[in-house]
Amino acid sequence: MPSKDTPSSEKQRPGDVASPSRVPSWLVKLALWAMGIMAAGLASILLVVGVAMVVAYPNLPDISDLADYKPKLPLRIYTADGVLMGEFGEERRNLTPIKDIPQVMKNAVLSIEDNRFYQHGGLDYIGLLRAGLANIGRAKSQGASTITMQVARNVYLSSEKTFTRKIYEILLTYKLEHLLTKDQILEVYMNQIYLGNRAYGFASAAETYFGKPLKDISIAEAAMLAGLPKAPSAYNPISNPKRARSRQLYIIERMEDSKYITAEQAKAAKAEPLNLRTSGDKRTLHAEYVAETVRQMVFAQYGQDTYTRGLNVYTTVQSTEQMAAYKALRQGIMDFESRQIYRGPEKFVDLPTDPKKMEEAIDDALDDHPDNGDVMSAVVLEASPRKVVVVRQNGEQISITGDGLKPAQSGLSEKAPPAKQLRKGAVIRITQTPKGLWMITQLPEVEGAFVAITPQTGAIRALVGGFDYAKNKFNHVTQAWRQPGSSFKPFIYSAALEKGFTPATVVNDAPLFFDAGVTGGQPWEPKNYDGTFDGPMTLRRGLAKSKNMISIRVLQAVGARNAQEWITRFGFDEDKHPAYLTMALGAGSVTPMQMATAYSVFANGGYRMQPHLITRISDFKDRVLVDSPLPTQMTEEQHTLPERNAFVMSSLLQEVTRSGTAARAQAMLRRPDIYGKTGTTNDSMDAWFAGYQPHLAAVVWMGYDTPRKLGDRETGGGLSLPVWISFMETALRGTPVSEPPVPEGVVNVNGDWMFEEFAKGGGISTLGTGNEGTAKAPAPAPPNEEKSKILDLFRH
Repeated sequence: MPSKDTPSSEKQRPGDVASPSRVPSWLVKLALWAMGIMAAGLASILLVVGVAMVVAYPNLPDISDLADYKPKLPLRIYTADGVLMGEFGEERRNLTPIKDIPQVMKNAVLSIEDNRFYQHGGLDYIGLLRAGLANIGRAKSQGASTITMQVARNVYLSSEKTFTRKIYEILLTYKLEHLLTKDQILEVYMNQIYLGNRAYGFASAAETYFGKPLKDISIAEAAMLAGLPKAPSAYNPISNPKRARSRQLYIIERMEDSKYITAEQAKAAKAEPLNLRTSGDKRTLHAEYVAETVRQMVFAQYGQDTYTRGLNVYTTVQSTEQMAAYKALRQGIMDFESRQIYRGPEKFVDLPTDPKKMEEAIDDALDDHPDNGDVMSAVVLEASPRKVVVVRQNGEQISITGDGLKPAQSGLSEKAPPAKQLRKGAVIRITQTPKGLWMITQLPEVEGAFVAITPQTGAIRALVGGFDYAKNKFNHVTQAWRQPGSSFKPFIYSAALEKGFTPATVVNDAPLFFDAGVTGGQPWEPKNYDGTFDGPMTLRRGLAKSKNMISIRVLQAVGARNAQEWITRFGFDEDKHPAYLTMALGAGSVTPMQMATAYSVFANGGYRMQPHLITRISDFKDRVLVDSPLPTQMTEEQHTLPERNAFVMSSLLQEVTRSGTAARAQAMLRRPDIYGKTGTTNDSMDAWFAGYQPHLAAVVWMGYDTPRKLGDRETGGGLSLPVWISFMETALRGTPVSEPPVPEGVVNVNGDWMFEEFAKGGGISTLGTGNEGTAKAPAPAPPNEEKSKILDLFRH
């Protein structure tokens, strides 16, 4: 009998319990059956995917064009010294070859987007596994999409999340990896990716966010930019600084973990302050009016291709002078605005008591009233005659007291009308003085224009067409036809020099009266600006003091028709200056650009040079398409004014800036080579100053778009001249004093310059004194039917 400890091979008897180590056959069959189904399912899926790929592959887009990547590139407009001042196109993009992208920028992108980019073949299986594990652990992950997959998706595919699109994405990824090198793929990615604020590619983003070329980017800045592809809006450093900062720090850590930077570099990068470029950034070159003028010129040549083929346009504008012109004109306009009556808040909003809802209401209100450069918007939280507390869109609260309240004092009075009263919920404007004082202000209603030209070439060196392009796109330099007032008198005097007048000619500053029989309508009794008459004085003194009576008598002697023909030598239109005596007071119509061109004729010795703006147009590969260099010399064809006439007129205009209505010019600039003339029209509707140094002519105009009085005490000398001086302080810095040589046919008699043939008797003659000498007698009055318009022209 076998021992009971010996293993038994006998069959199990009924009722016995099965051994736990033995698997029932039915369970094995079930497992095999399930595995078979799974294998068949997997095979089916692979078959479907395979068929889908076979069917889809021939339908993939042709990617050969990526080998010579040519995205839509905007029109870019540059100053003469290479500063970007305008960009036009749907996308801000600056195509940068991979060799020109700094390594720090590539490292930052690779560390966060695809650290194994140069190791995998398009799909990063290790990255997929790591991303899956990280997601399970809810840790931060760089994601599963490789850079090649992102290029496939961003360049060729839509953003829809479907199975079909995913197949196309995988196929395109393999196709890209097969046809392009890794560097070519990375170049496309770094130029194509959208990074917020209409910026495409990292070169454009560097300019947009930091105002610098990509080659100058730091580790901290590169890390900030590298955080944008994931969510350009959420990680925008301007609109979402906290989230952007958090992602920047994380990327710096990734760069350190990947050995792209050292621990010391990481620490320094985390501590580095970032200077972000905003709309109110003082580094921003405001040349919107110039850029728009160039855009129109280029569009006339290239049509819609203007915005896609990557044209680069180089102009004559000098960035330093453009910035000086912009600041000077804005300051001049704001100085005028500070003397105006406070017109009240721009809007009133209800502020809820709930802090979060209040913050939302303030943000909404200020979104509708954005900052205008240094004229910023804010909402009043509390107001009293002694203190006003406002809040900005960034949550900053500012208290305004003392002199900062003066411009809006009328709005703080209890008697102020509800629409003008400063109270809680009022949307107002504030600004900060150079000394740090916050002041209440308001957006100006008055407009202005500034243009500066090189007289010898016509090169436009600075142009500001108004207070702010976003507020008013009308270019007052080229489009505003306004009365020039007394700034037009030099052209009448120029005509008089050819008729025998000299600077020493004595003209009577005495009242003039034209009765209805002469005017054909109402009597006309012109006045000087100050309402006084100083009697006989020389032509030189008459122009320096801007005496109207003298200009009218001079025009009578020259003849209105003769003067009308003469002014065409300076580029003025005859039909804009009717041949009436009111021409002597600048009652015609000119643009600031015309005035700058005309004064340049005096400055350059008698040559009329056409304004020149564009010097070169090239494509994105810097191949020159248009070459229009500045003229190297002035031609006889452009010589429209005798050189001696220009010289003597400069002598007269120099007197204006030395002892006349513009005496502040030489006094403040501390140099004698300054020439010019103030201009104030009837009822002070237009204020001008036009002047030059021999190598730079500039014109300033101020007035309302719908003509109305600037104010009884507002003049060209008080409004426009300070703007001109401010600009010239920058533009002439380091420029040596330069006065023109004495031309042939001009002699100096008793300290005054005059034409040689008119120098007899010291060039002294008289007009309108009752003791006329060699000067021409007044011309016969125009026919009554023409004189009937004199009074209307003078008034309007």
